[in-house]
Amino acid sequence: MQNIDDTIVYRLGATCGLDEVEEGKIYLGWVQGFAPFGVFVQLNDKVKGLIHKSNVKMKHTERDPIIVHVLQVRSNGNIDLEEVTPIVYQTVNVIKKMPSVLLVDIGKRVGKTVMIKGEVAQIKQTSGPTIFTIVDESGTANAAAFIEAGVRAYPEVELGDIVAITGEVMQRNNQLQIEVGSMTVLESEEAAAVREQIEAALDKRAEPRDIPFLVESEVLEGLRPQMRKVAKEIRKAVFSARPIVLRHHADADGICAAVAIEQAVTALLRESGADFDAEYFLFKRAPSKAPFYEIEDITRDLDFALKDGVRYGQKMPLILLMDNGSTEEDMPSLKMTRIYDLQVMVVDHHHPDEVVDDYLIAHVNPYHVGGDYGVTAGMLGAEIARMVNPAVENQIRHLPAVAGVGDRSEAPERARYLAVAGPEYSEEDCRNIALALDYEQFWLRFGDGREIIKDILNLSGNPERHERLVDLLVEEANRAIEEQIEAIMPHVEASVLENGAHLFMLDVELFAHRFTFPPPGKTSGEVHDRLVRAHPGEPIVTIGYGPDFAVLRSRGVMMNIPRMVRELRDEITGAGVSGGGHLVVGSIKFVEGMRDVVLGKLIEKIGKAPI
Repeated sequence: MQNIDDTIVYRLGATCGLDEVEEGKIYLGWVQGFAPFGVFVQLNDKVKGLIHKSNVKMKHTERDPIIVHVLQVRSNGNIDLEEVTPIVYQTVNVIKKMPSVLLVDIGKRVGKTVMIKGEVAQIKQTSGPTIFTIVDESGTANAAAFIEAGVRAYPEVELGDIVAITGEVMQRNNQLQIEVGSMTVLESEEAAAVREQIEAALDKRAEPRDIPFLVESEVLEGLRPQMRKVAKEIRKAVFSARPIVLRHHADADGICAAVAIEQAVTALLRESGADFDAEYFLFKRAPSKAPFYEIEDITRDLDFALKDGVRYGQKMPLILLMDNGSTEEDMPSLKMTRIYDLQVMVVDHHHPDEVVDDYLIAHVNPYHVGGDYGVTAGMLGAEIARMVNPAVENQIRHLPAVAGVGDRSEAPERARYLAVAGPEYSEEDCRNIALALDYEQFWLRFGDGREIIKDILNLSGNPERHERLVDLLVEEANRAIEEQIEAIMPHVEASVLENGAHLFMLDVELFAHRFTFPPPGKTSGEVHDRLVRAHPGEPIVTIGYGPDFAVLRSRGVMMNIPRMVRELRDEITGAGVSGGGHLVVGSIKFVEGMRDVVLGKLIEKIGKAPI
């Protein structure tokens, strides 16, 4: 045989038989034994041939690799071989000739050998076998390959490869699993066809059902296309075993938005045949203290994602930001996501800045369709969750009401969602649940408290425990609030601005308990609520401030806090002004030495705002 560059050497897969051996082709095997008339060669564990001694070119010992040319396949199954010694060649894997089956159908074939063609979505090395998560157009399944304990099987297979797997379908711990006999990375042309087929099927499977909203709302109807897009991307991530990282503001509204999605996604993961613990490693919900995606947040998310990619062979995640993500303050983190090619979506009701849209694949925000912050993130999240998985509707139908009450929404949707939640949940029930969420999240810090939060929201199937827990948390929260209010109210400074608005100032650093509940923002909100009740019908602005921050609450004064923040940043040199929020509720940061200047300019602007 000639030594030529395009020589192809075939490697028989472990499950291949005589049918896959073709005369005239060259195969890779190993020396199995010797006889006076020649050398026996194994092409795999099932197929053996003979090299007549006249066709042996080199000296060999048992188990030596050897390249052979198939001269003849006899009718009795004997294979005549000759040794060849190509210097340059390509190796091509041969898979067993059998029809492939869809992953959705392997439950009918337990104990039988099947062939699966799909994409490698995850490669996890355990102390025993290597676990490959495979995705095809119908579903997801695990394939276990074993060489020896803790050793990576099929090291040539990489994340994202299109492979053909043959193996026996087994039931392990009530889950279906394929015990790999052979795994072959498909050649480019065939791989492209399989990938195209998978992507087309996934696109179709991921399409959300067209269902009516829980309430009538022009704003929601206007947002429907973008909400469907978010739901579709979430479903596609679930079906393709892509991790999802959900970041949300750590208040009642953000929690309700995120938990609604969490319920939909975890249920869908269980239905799609993923690992029993997939809902913990393929979905991560993480609170953000600020109402925007901080550098600290993206750093944590990237750190976990990159480590999981190395340790568990996971894809990079889809990022979903809820009740944050739509303002200039999010830009540094969004720029980080671009470097790592992360897909990011936002579901928010803060006043948006157009600049963020260049970094997003979808953006749901009521301001885009003439709405405002009164349509809260919790309302949006629950409706998107129903699109992702309609089966969770009965569990989460009260969450929009909790979010609306907790975020003090004045939109007409609030009353409509309260009607949906009733009679099981009254307005007072929703207010208590929202307060319990705020109180518990304060102590959870950066933790998601998944199971505790589910108890507070009555999602655990234990209504008695839910009631007892909410009652206790509300009692403790109210006690802490009253102690804080009692301490700070004597120190509130009042004045009247040039536009007739009442301004109330409180130093939450000097005259409030620190490092405990309620935090400065909540303290300022509680003081503001009391002042509003004490001055019915009058325009009121409350500013709670510390050494380097201020939080604002307003009733009856038409402010635009994000715009005011940008103006202060441009007008005051050396103040380091940043911040944002809703139009009339927000926060501002600055350097401590410039506090008086910043607060003075801020009060001037508020005094010029229309009533």
